[in-house]
Amino acid sequence: MVVLHALSDFINSDFAVSDSSCNYYYEGRCPQSGGRLKLPRTSISEAIAQGLMQHISNNDCYSREGKMYGILLVELPNGEQRILKAFSGLLNGCSVVEGWVPPIPGRDEVALEEARTLAQLDAIKQELLTLKQLTERQQYQTLVDEFEQQLQAMSDRHRHCKHQRQKKRQQVCNTLTPEALTIALEQLDEESRQQGIERRQLKRQQNAVLQPLQQLIAATDARISELKQQRKTLSRQLQAQMHTSYSLTNFSGRSQSLQQLMPGGSPTGTGDCCAPKLLHYAATHNLKPLAMAEFWWGASSVNQDKIQGEFYGACAERCQPLMGFLLSGLKPISIPNRDFHTTSPLLLNRLTHLRKSNVFDSPAFSPIKGEIPILYEDEWLIAVNKPAGLLSVPGRYRDRQDSVLSRLRHLRADGMALASVHRLDQETSGILLLARDRQTHRQLSQQFQQRQIHKVYEAILSGAVTVDQGVIDLPLWGDPENRPNQKVDWQHGKPSLTHFQVMATEGDYTRVEFTPLTGRTHQLRVHAADTQGLGVTILGDRLYGCCAVTSRLHLHARELSFEHPQLEKTLHLQAITPF
Repeated sequence: MVVLHALSDFINSDFAVSDSSCNYYYEGRCPQSGGRLKLPRTSISEAIAQGLMQHISNNDCYSREGKMYGILLVELPNGEQRILKAFSGLLNGCSVVEGWVPPIPGRDEVALEEARTLAQLDAIKQELLTLKQLTERQQYQTLVDEFEQQLQAMSDRHRHCKHQRQKKRQQVCNTLTPEALTIALEQLDEESRQQGIERRQLKRQQNAVLQPLQQLIAATDARISELKQQRKTLSRQLQAQMHTSYSLTNFSGRSQSLQQLMPGGSPTGTGDCCAPKLLHYAATHNLKPLAMAEFWWGASSVNQDKIQGEFYGACAERCQPLMGFLLSGLKPISIPNRDFHTTSPLLLNRLTHLRKSNVFDSPAFSPIKGEIPILYEDEWLIAVNKPAGLLSVPGRYRDRQDSVLSRLRHLRADGMALASVHRLDQETSGILLLARDRQTHRQLSQQFQQRQIHKVYEAILSGAVTVDQGVIDLPLWGDPENRPNQKVDWQHGKPSLTHFQVMATEGDYTRVEFTPLTGRTHQLRVHAADTQGLGVTILGDRLYGCCAVTSRLHLHARELSFEHPQLEKTLHLQAITPF
């Protein structure tokens, strides 16, 4: 099976590339020496990956499922350069596909058990889907709402009657004879008792109607919990078998099973990711790795944290713990930190074409380093220029811990006291404000809540707009069927206002200045993309339908003005737009 590809298969070039700028490092510590080993993701490896993206987008069989893909640029013993490509997990249900790096040895040994377990897991999945769609849940909620309305109306009526009885008691006590007064008071007391009986009857009716539904829903929820536990147990058993069988080899010629490499246990899918497959294959076939790049393609991931066409580094849970072992035996690779140069006019023409096609946004990608650019700092707060592709704060899962906040907390002596006052989307660059103490955080947060912070964003839209300036007033609400997307919802949506001003028309694109008057999630992205707004997506916004292949979302938080809580003066911060 042919798995080595020529560079010309991806970038229309039949020559070797000797250097390029580095945008990210796959790295880990050698288990023997303790030294740090690195493998770069270069602009050229990203260009090759962009070529693979174009191939995938032109082939329908790849668009059915979202997954990670990767390429590895390698050097043969004779000095020629070739490309390996890999996919994570299975591709359309197959682990071995012509032209792609095969899975790590060991899968065949547990193939039968894997097929049996996967069938069980699929049956569990289908039953879970059925149980979660239980119609009685909606019926129960509808009845609860109806009974609450009836009880509220009854309470309001009874309260009015009680008030009237109190007034009547005062009147009869002053006007009636003792015998007539006794009869009148008994009538009023009887009316009160009847209303109490009426309320208890409605409560009994409510319980009689709702209790069977409650029992059914409780039994369904118990079954769902049971199935989830079965699923977890089956997955762990299968992974334990697979990790005992899987054997990885590094560039020193050493081989170890996944169980040996991660004795404390490993998450589902470890060993099936692109990076381990690519590096293991290169190590076992005497191929020298030069650069690697991994990207997501297809539907959004389960956790909605992967976006089609975006590059991603080694995941913290599955790949990073293996990286030191996998890279062992490699000699240090010197990568000049400068723009790409080559003597071939063919590749220069190809790169120019890719840039004009928005495969690249500028002659060099903006690298994300460990250090975060500081725009302003004093004893109370810090303002940084967040790079695109970096989270503002750590996510819920281990592979989403890298963020502005976590880096600053790690790099600064007083870092643990830092708290983010607001957030920017992961794909958005620009000014991010952090407080160094609780009082400052509270005061700045209050300014955001009261809309006293003036924010200006700059964006490039993926088309032309018909109006030069105006205000977009579209209420936004989370889309429950397509999280984390937001949508315009006139019934449930929260008020969302954005002022916009066209700055320039650049070819087929439009540069726009946005001033959000509210701060809803994805506000600018939806106001730009929705047909009731500008009707044109922000360039690179795949989440809301932009199809152009770019390296980033073209949205930048350019300016931020606010009242300094302690200095009692207005701070106006600016971050130069990087595109």
